Amino acid sequence: MNTSAHPDIPALVADLTRARLDASPLPWPITVPADVPLAYATALAVRAARSAQGERPVGYKVGFTNRTIWPRYEVYGPIWGTVWDSSLAHVDASGPNEGVLSLKGLCEPRIEPEVVFGLREAPPPDCTAAQLVAAIDWVAHGYEIVHTHFPGWKFSAAQGVADGGLHGRLLVGHSVKLPAGTASEALMEALAGLRLKLYGDGVLKDEGVGANVLDGPVQALLHFVRELRATPDAPVLRAGDLITTGTLTDAWPVQAGQTWHTEIEASGPVAGALKGLRVRFE
Repeated sequence: MNTSAHPDIPALVADLTRARLDASPLPWPITVPADVPLAYATALAVRAARSAQGERPVGYKVGFTNRTIWPRYEVYGPIWGTVWDSSLAHVDASGPNEGVLSLKGLCEPRIEPEVVFGLREAPPPDCTAAQLVAAIDWVAHGYEIVHTHFPGWKFSAAQGVADGGLHGRLLVGHSVKLPAGTASEALMEALAGLRLKLYGDGVLKDEGVGANVLDGPVQALLHFVRELRATPDAPVLRAGDLITTGTLTDAWPVQAGQTWHTEIEASGPVAGALKGLRVRFE
């Protein structure tokens, strides 16, 4: 089946657009979309429509790489979605590692502390871990703010895919350049061993490790590169794309007026230079 020409897609895109613009629930039964391939075709149709209206894709989010949270959400495998210029913020490179994000227009937002990669060049098809690491320009700690148009965070995997991969906002902290010639094994080990504590308004909420995301952020990135290539009609990766690789902790509800921050313990290539990140919500 050519899912890009599926007769249900225009109606699904209209529903998703309305929900996004109005910050309103999606009234779909659990069987809509019917499957994950149709959901990706729908998400790509939304991407095309938003791009035609002037929004610019700047990268990708990869979700549900953290196996420890699969039972909570009843989604048992990674998904991906688009990050937009309108949903992306960077901290000031010359200032403290902190930023401000607006939650306006988001539904039931939650915070996810993640490792983010920026690409120097597109990795080759069917790349090895070494070829992937050679294509990375920088690494950063960031926060993805996820949200859902399904009340109570109750949705199927297909619905999560169609709903933009649940992407709401992305704050990227200070980036660390990847030195030329960095060994892939060393970077994989260093980021997998990263330990993080997440605080909300000064209270410890959760702890996580890099290995939670498919055994490490580099491994999660490699999984995504292969999944993107296997998705019919998906865009190709480009130099300058950023990819965020999934939450190291559970996703925690947030609201305007709160301040959240992380503490990081790590060593080894790049990981040892990553610092905790602070965000204030408006």
